Amino acid sequence: MGYTELPGARVPVRIWADPSSVDEGALRQLHNVTTLPWVRGLAVMPDVHYGKGATVGSVIAMEGAVCPAAVGVDIGCGMTAVRTSLTADHLPGDLSRLRSRIEQAVPVGRGAHAEPVGPGRLHGFPTARFEELWRRFEALAPQVRARADRAGKQLGTLGGGNHFIEVCTDTEGAVWLMLHSGSRNIGKELAEHHIGEARRLPHNRNLVDGDLAVFVRGTPQMAAYRHDLFWAQEYARCNRELMMALLQDVIRREFRKARPVFGEVISCHHNYVAEERYDGMELLVTRKGAIRAGAGEYGIIPGSMGTGSYIVRGLGNPASFQSASHGAGRRMSRAAAKRRFTVRDLADQTRGVECRKDSGVVDEIPGAYKPIEQVINQQRDLVEVVTKLKQVICVKG
Repeated sequence: MGYTELPGARVPVRIWADPSSVDEGALRQLHNVTTLPWVRGLAVMPDVHYGKGATVGSVIAMEGAVCPAAVGVDIGCGMTAVRTSLTADHLPGDLSRLRSRIEQAVPVGRGAHAEPVGPGRLHGFPTARFEELWRRFEALAPQVRARADRAGKQLGTLGGGNHFIEVCTDTEGAVWLMLHSGSRNIGKELAEHHIGEARRLPHNRNLVDGDLAVFVRGTPQMAAYRHDLFWAQEYARCNRELMMALLQDVIRREFRKARPVFGEVISCHHNYVAEERYDGMELLVTRKGAIRAGAGEYGIIPGSMGTGSYIVRGLGNPASFQSASHGAGRRMSRAAAKRRFTVRDLADQTRGVECRKDSGVVDEIPGAYKPIEQVINQQRDLVEVVTKLKQVICVKG
């Protein structure tokens, strides 16, 4: 399936979904974005849905400006996955012990480590970028500098909501490890600070939506935001790397006799900004709920906690600013999911998966999400499928 171009917009808005299936709130958000004079184009992914600030599943290409609310408050949120040498035959019939060991190693929800995890003690963990990250902390916005201790203890933690850790098997029976998380509280506080700063700037007074306040090139506010943004994106990447190292340590201990070996790690942000060039223009490309899908680049597109996920390879389609969806996408809000579904529904829809099956995660029930196979089929000109994963363990905060 290719894209449809939405009519009536000031710049091209290409959508990889049936426009009639997109709720009016999301369509209105997309139209509002096109009113910004710095926008050069939008690409809309098949997992599109209404979001705070900007539409989830949107790729916004801007020249000389960036909108912090369009990035969102979980700066650098994304996915990490790795194939192991284990196979499904190595897994025990009862997976509850393994799930428990993972939850003991990686704090979830609002949890944090009692002390910062020293990466030097983890097998094969690269320490150079980790050390550089902390050297740059004192240059962040003064409003967050008192959060250094908390940020250190939250590095290597999962969070809640739609974040997860999974043990999966692929179509050949190989075991994969996969996780989804972002920049935790420090990313949220940085985002909220800069969103507030943008709203106060004179050039943002008459916008159709105050959430679209931007920073413009050549200003100290833009320089400050870019610095903190790129730091938070790196924090998010390090957070996932540290969690993956902790997860691999669990697997080594639990499957000592099998001597597991881990392949090349696949990692991708899906809430972030990148400097990219299209049609001779140097652009700041904001992907909110979208991954980069450059030619040959590997990516991860997860479904819900009971349906499975896909490892994909990008096709480098310039029409989408070389992007693809970040997941299945919600088809109803969390509140609506809680009203519609019960704990029994959750147990039915996650049968065969070792996971939480209580009222605290009903809003993450598979029925609240779009069918992942449909989402993949709608972007066959953006990515090719490498393999499908099916979770056998899902850890939620």
